Amino acid sequence: MKRVYILLTDTGTVFTKCIRVFTGKKYNHASLGLDLQLNQVYSFGRKKVTNPFDGGFVKENLYQDFFLQASCQVYCFEVAEEQFERLQDTVQAFGLDSAKYKYNLLGLVGIALRQHWNRKDAYFCSQFLAHVFEESQTVRFSKPIYLITPTDLIEAVQPRLVYEGTVDEYLANSATYIESPITVYGTSQKYGTSSVKKWGFPVINRFF
Repeated sequence: MKRVYILLTDTGTVFTKCIRVFTGKKYNHASLGLDLQLNQVYSFGRKKVTNPFDGGFVKENLYQDFFLQASCQVYCFEVAEEQFERLQDTVQAFGLDSAKYKYNLLGLVGIALRQHWNRKDAYFCSQFLAHVFEESQTVRFSKPIYLITPTDLIEAVQPRLVYEGTVDEYLANSATYIESPITVYGTSQKYGTSSVKKWGFPVINRFF
């Protein structure tokens, strides 16, 4: 068996706050992790942290300041070796042809307005994860993947929550979290809300 990780994050940008208005959820960005240390993390989002308007398929670097102080949940579940290989192949195919893929902002608007707007070669984060899971025959969803939210992912996959807190704290102690059922860092509330350092980016970079 191989372990797969789902990372949900709240970066606190204007874009994520707008999404939260419609979802009512704290965590609205989902990423796929293929290793415990989260060195191999994939999603659909901004291609460069300095440009919030250029989105698409990305391999995310969690050691960038943009992510380090973000609040997050890390989930883990196991798949068969064959499923994991198919999952890796699907992600690799996105990487090899990444230029043609766009961020599906219209699809997010469709979810908010309860409209079924599907776009070819365009994905938002949770739609991408749902596609990868279906292509690898890991999970089947009860509704079209262009309607899947991060919350839908967790409900369908039923992974184990292994950590909740800030990204930097997870990266510093990742080896310890897989052994414990749930590790909540710096909070007595439902969601991790440890103190956050001030960002060094211009305001525009907080858009999404």
